[in-house]
Amino acid sequence: MIPVEHALHIIDGTVVAEHIKKVKIAKSLGYILAEDISAPINMPSFRQSAMDGYAIIWSDSTHYTVTEEAQAGDAKHIPLQAFEAVRIFTGAKVPDDADTVVMQEHVTKQDNSITITKMPNKGSNVRPVGEQVSTGDLVLKKGLKLNEAAIGFLAGLGIKTVAVFKTPKVSILVTGNELQKQGKPLKEGAIYESNSVMLKMALHRFGIKHVKVFHTKDTLKATKKSIKNALAYSDVLLISGGISVGDYDFVKEALGKNDVDELFYKINQKPGKPLWFGKKDQQFVFALPGNPASALSCFYVYVLPLLKKCSGYSDYHLPRIQAKSDTEFKNTSGKTLFLKACLKDGTVSILPSQQSSMLNTFATSNVLLMVPEDVEIIKKQDIVTCINLESYGN
Repeated sequence: MIPVEHALHIIDGTVVAEHIKKVKIAKSLGYILAEDISAPINMPSFRQSAMDGYAIIWSDSTHYTVTEEAQAGDAKHIPLQAFEAVRIFTGAKVPDDADTVVMQEHVTKQDNSITITKMPNKGSNVRPVGEQVSTGDLVLKKGLKLNEAAIGFLAGLGIKTVAVFKTPKVSILVTGNELQKQGKPLKEGAIYESNSVMLKMALHRFGIKHVKVFHTKDTLKATKKSIKNALAYSDVLLISGGISVGDYDFVKEALGKNDVDELFYKINQKPGKPLWFGKKDQQFVFALPGNPASALSCFYVYVLPLLKKCSGYSDYHLPRIQAKSDTEFKNTSGKTLFLKACLKDGTVSILPSQQSSMLNTFATSNVLLMVPEDVEIIKKQDIVTCINLESYGN
């Protein structure tokens, strides 16, 4: 059994292959950029008006004759002389001879003449060529998570496709003869299966939409075959249950028979002690505890960082934040605890129903309060460490 930080160190040290694909920018939201992007054009590519108003050659005079009009999209050449003005609109090409645009709010107009009531400084309201970026500039770096602003910026540069890191293919293998699907009256001795639904939604929230779910009977033969089938589909396999030491827990043995190498097994933590992590070539396997709260806690702390690492993230652990405890709590287990809790205005409250089988208060928690194995008591107003559960997803 290893400490939590040792297990996290193993996750951090795991080498993952880079899988890259080209996607249209309209479908790139939430992906990690797998290449540096240099500007293919100047932005703007021509001198552009920043305002609706009048383009002039700046002088001390306040009286100008309007000779032409320039709309956004016009490419025509408009000559301009001293004391002449061109009616111009935001985004339009500024005449080559003009050096200033006067806002329309600072002009009075009569027939074809204007009087400037507030003269701007020379050069005002004219966006120069390359004001935002120049051709060849490095504008977005590899490793950036693409959001709507980045995608809009790429579109403005005329870029249609980008290279991004693929998200891994994930499958979920559910063990347990006692499990029953929803939609029918519960049989005697059965429980409704929830882990695959819960884990699938956690994966969807991260951006992994295509998840394959497998089920297996609690026999060594069936478990071995199901793991083999799931590995044929997966970059990452999540197994729910069957990893403890019961007479019908065959997952660990079946993983070995499928040549999956163990990287760690059992962590000095609560919940989630019997977590197993292993690797076969460039495929990864987490065997999660069957209890729902244990499985979800392990997903947040260990599985999600590995998935983010495979997806190109450089910062892949959920943020740890400091808060004041409003509860006194004793840790008599000698284990690191991950407690369902609610953080508000810098103060964290430990919620009831901390048992590994209970999700009812997990549904309302927004952090996991982390109690290190060597901390025996938390007092009110103590500063504690919380894992932020609201900080991931597209």
